[in-house]
Amino acid sequence: MAAIPTGAYTAAGASPLLHPNSCLLVTSARFNFRVRASATTAGGSAASTGQQPPTPPAPSSNNGRLRNNSTTELEEKTLTIKDYLEWSKDMIGCGSEDGPPRWFSPLDCTCPIKDSPLLLYLPGIDGVGLGLIKHHKRLGRIFNIWCLHVPVTDRTSFTDLVHLVEATVRSEHHHAPRRPIYLLGESFGGCLALAVAARNPHIDLALILANPATRLRESQLQNLIMLSEVIPEQLHPSMVKMLSVTTGVPARVAVAIPDNGRPLQQAVAELFRGDVAFSSYLTVLADVLPVETLIWRLKMLKSAAAFVNSRLHAVKAQTLVLSSGKDHLIPSPDEGERLRHMLPNCEIRRFNNSGHALLLEDGFDLVTVIKGANFYRRGRHLDFVKDFVPPSTSEFDTVYQPYRWMEVAFNPVMISTFENGNIVRGLTGIPSEGPVLLVGYHMMLGLELVPLVSRLWNEKKIVLRGIAHPMMFQRLGEGRMPVLSMYDDFRFMGAVPVSATNFYKLLSSKSHVLLYPGGMREALHRKGEEYKLFWPEQSEFVRMAARFGAKIIPFGTVGEDDIGQMLLDYNDLMKIPYFKAGIEELTDELEKLRNDIEGEVANQDVHLPIILPKLPGRFYFYFGKPIETEGRKEELKSREKAHELYLEVKSEVERCIHFLKEKRENDPYRNIMARIVYQATHGFESEVPTFDL
Repeated sequence: MAAIPTGAYTAAGASPLLHPNSCLLVTSARFNFRVRASATTAGGSAASTGQQPPTPPAPSSNNGRLRNNSTTELEEKTLTIKDYLEWSKDMIGCGSEDGPPRWFSPLDCTCPIKDSPLLLYLPGIDGVGLGLIKHHKRLGRIFNIWCLHVPVTDRTSFTDLVHLVEATVRSEHHHAPRRPIYLLGESFGGCLALAVAARNPHIDLALILANPATRLRESQLQNLIMLSEVIPEQLHPSMVKMLSVTTGVPARVAVAIPDNGRPLQQAVAELFRGDVAFSSYLTVLADVLPVETLIWRLKMLKSAAAFVNSRLHAVKAQTLVLSSGKDHLIPSPDEGERLRHMLPNCEIRRFNNSGHALLLEDGFDLVTVIKGANFYRRGRHLDFVKDFVPPSTSEFDTVYQPYRWMEVAFNPVMISTFENGNIVRGLTGIPSEGPVLLVGYHMMLGLELVPLVSRLWNEKKIVLRGIAHPMMFQRLGEGRMPVLSMYDDFRFMGAVPVSATNFYKLLSSKSHVLLYPGGMREALHRKGEEYKLFWPEQSEFVRMAARFGAKIIPFGTVGEDDIGQMLLDYNDLMKIPYFKAGIEELTDELEKLRNDIEGEVANQDVHLPIILPKLPGRFYFYFGKPIETEGRKEELKSREKAHELYLEVKSEVERCIHFLKEKRENDPYRNIMARIVYQATHGFESEVPTFDL
C-alpha cells in the first residue's frame, strides 16, 4: 500500500504510520516550512508508481522562521498576488515537486492557544498551498494549520485527493474526537472540502469555503475547459500564452480548430470577450504551473464540480461561504446563495468589491471574519465565553475603522467616579480588574454602544462583553428579516446571547460585562419615552453579581435627542400595512427562538423606527460610583435585600441621566459646529472641552 499522510489512517483503518508531530524541514530562498507528510492514494501519483520524494535540504539557521527581509511582513499584510506568485515559484523550485501530495505547516505560525482545532487548508487548482500567506501568523494563534501541497508533476485524481484528505481527517478525529476539524477550501479546494464532508457526516467538520468552484456553468473556467477540449494538445501552450499575455486576442494568431474550422482567435474572442480579470488570473496560473499541469487540473476541476454537486445533499457540516461580488471566474454570488439554501447549516458572508483571489486581497481579514461570524470553536458546540478570543490591536482597528465617523460626529464626553466619590473626566474611575458589571440605559438604536466599547478599549484595553438579544446570533427567515452578518462586529467584540448561563460564565471569568435591564424595549422606545427606564421587576442580576463579588457600576447616557427626531414609532408603523406586515413577519420568526430567550426579553417588540437626523449634538456618559458586592453574598441571598440593591442601582442610573441632562446645558461645545471651529483652531487631535464638573 502506498504511503499516506503523517498521522493518518490507512483505508483499512490501521494505526498511524507516523506520529503526527514527526516531520521534515524544507528551506527555500524566502521561507521555511515543516513537511507534515508525504501522501498519496491508490492512483495517479508519483508514489504509486514507485517514486519516492527526495530528502529535503537541511533547514537554514533562521530557526525555521519565515524570512523575507522581515518576519513582520506577513503581520502587516503587505503581500500581494505578485508576492504570492514569487513565493509559489520559490516553493516549487525548492526540491519538493517530485513525489505525491503532502501536508506542510508554515513555521511562521506562532504557537496556538490551548486545545486549538486543526485547520486543513485545501488550495485552488494551483495546488501550491500558499493561499494563506497573508493570514499565517494570525491564523496560527488560534489554529493548528496544515496546508495541502500538490506538486506540479503529480497526477492524482480528484477522488484520490478526496481519499487523501479523508484519511487525514479520520486520523485526526481519532486523536481528538471532541475537537472540530476545519477544512478551509479555496476555489477547487472548496469542492474537495465539500466532498470530504459529504463522505464523513459523522465527523465534526467546520467548512470555510472561499469562492468554491462548485458551479462552472456560465463561468470563464468552463469556457477555458471547453476550449482545451476542442483544441489539439500540441496547441495548448499557444492558447494559454495568448490568453495570459493580453486581454484581447492578437490578430496574428490564426490557428484553425479541426472541429469547425474557425480561427482560434475568433473562438477565444467569443468565449472570453477580452476579460481583464480572467487574463490576470490565468497569467498567475501560467507562471506557476506548466501548461500540461494547468490543463490537467482544469479538467479535474470539471469532474470535481460534478462529483460534489451529486453529493451536496449529504453535507451536514457547519459551513461558512465567503462570496466575492466581483469574481470574474465563477458566479460566486449566485453559487453562494445556492449553497446557503441547499446546505442545512450554512451561513454566507459577502464581499461585494472583492475578486476571485479573496484570501490575497488587501483589506480582507480572515480571522476577523471567522470570529465575527461566531465560527471559531474548540469543542463540539460553541461556548460563547470559553471560545472567545480577545481582539488584537490590529483586529480592533480593522473592525472599528467604519465607525470612526461617530467619534467626530458625536465627540463623546466620558465621566467616571472613583470609589471615594471623586468625579473625573475619562474612564479612570472604572476598575481595570473584573468582574465588573456595567448597568445602564440603552439609547435609541443602541447608538451609545460604539463609543462606549471603543473608548474602554482605547483607554484601558478592556473588552466589554455585552449581553445581547438572541436574534443577533441566529439566522431568521428570508425576506425582510435582519441579515445575520449585520451583527458580526458585535459578536467579534464578545457579545453573547442573553441567558443566565452566559451571565454566570462571564462573571466567573472575571470579565467586564455590559447589561441593559431594559433591553430592546429601551433601544426601540416610543415617542416621548426618551431617557425612560423599562426595567423588569426581577432583580436576579444583583444576586448573580454578589455571588462572584462583582463591582456594579450604574451609568447613564444622553444625546439621542440631539442627533435625531423620531417620526414614526412602533404605534405609527403598525398603522401602515407594509411596515405592519414586516413587523409581524419578524415577530413570527422570533417566536421560533422563544425557547432560547429567557425572561421578559421574549415579549419585547422588535421593529425599526423612522428617525429624522439632526445636525449632530454630543453624547455624554456618566459612570456612577462603583457598588461593591464583595462579602455581601449571604446578605443578598435574601430577595428583599437583593431587590433593595436593584432599586438602588436603577435609581443611580436615573440620577446619572438627570445629571447629564442638566450639565450639558452648560456645554459650549454641545453643537458640532462649535466643536469643528475649536478643533480647527487647536488641532483636530485636540480634546474638545465640555462643562465644568
